[in-house]
Amino acid sequence: MIPPAFEYARPASVDEAVRALAGAGEEAKALAGGQSLLPLLRLRLAFPELVVDVGRIPELRGVREDGDALVIGALTTHHDVVRDPLVRRHAGLLAAATATVADPAVRHRGTLGGSLAHADPAGDLPAVALALDAELVAAGPGGRRTIPARGFFLDYLTTALAPDELLVEVRVPKRDGWGFHYEKFQRVAQAWAIVGVAALVRRDDGHIAEARIGLTNMGSTPLRAAAAEEALAGADGPEAVARAAEAAAEGTRPSQDLSGSPEYREHLARVLTRRAVLTAAGMG
Repeated sequence: MIPPAFEYARPASVDEAVRALAGAGEEAKALAGGQSLLPLLRLRLAFPELVVDVGRIPELRGVREDGDALVIGALTTHHDVVRDPLVRRHAGLLAAATATVADPAVRHRGTLGGSLAHADPAGDLPAVALALDAELVAAGPGGRRTIPARGFFLDYLTTALAPDELLVEVRVPKRDGWGFHYEKFQRVAQAWAIVGVAALVRRDDGHIAEARIGLTNMGSTPLRAAAAEEALAGADGPEAVARAAEAAAEGTRPSQDLSGSPEYREHLARVLTRRAVLTAAGMG
């Protein structure tokens, strides 16, 4: 399908991009890798008057260290996230989950910032950002502000970004020494996850001292499995992990669609949480 007509701008800096977005207000959309926006345009599910192509702004790419955190530019592609040695060393969960996104062609074009700003609850990376307690940095006319991942995803395809703000970087705390695993269930390879679970586990003296679990496609936003996280504290073996995983679906509101009922998704959340935690904890 042919997309609707729109004006096009290609700024060379973040400041230029912010001015373009501010000038058009809610009628503008930012374009990064295009893997989220272009399908919406072709299906006529989005009708922007202005598309601001930020893909040529070099300062939005790359990974660097900043104390106890990694700073990842919003335009860093999935492919580069997976291969980056800093990400692999300090945020292995992000690298592992990103490697499961779609197919190689999409991973070479799609960007970390684009995936998070799109805020599809069926996307893999928003739940990972929640589990990692990432922070998202937005640039707007008034300067830059930092938004915790917990407060970034507001509703289906809706974030805390204002219309005149641009996501510029993602700050990910280093999780050295934590076990991790991303487990998802999908009908066919490269399809959206029916349910996904991002698990981070810190062990101490043979038991789980702390766990963080992000859930994909269990509501209108990515979610943390708070009840399961609490129940996992002190778990010392597969049976204890299995009992704790039974709480994974508490507080969720999964949808009903052709891929499954809410009850089916709740079942998957419990099963996948058990698998992800056991693998992350080295108990599998």
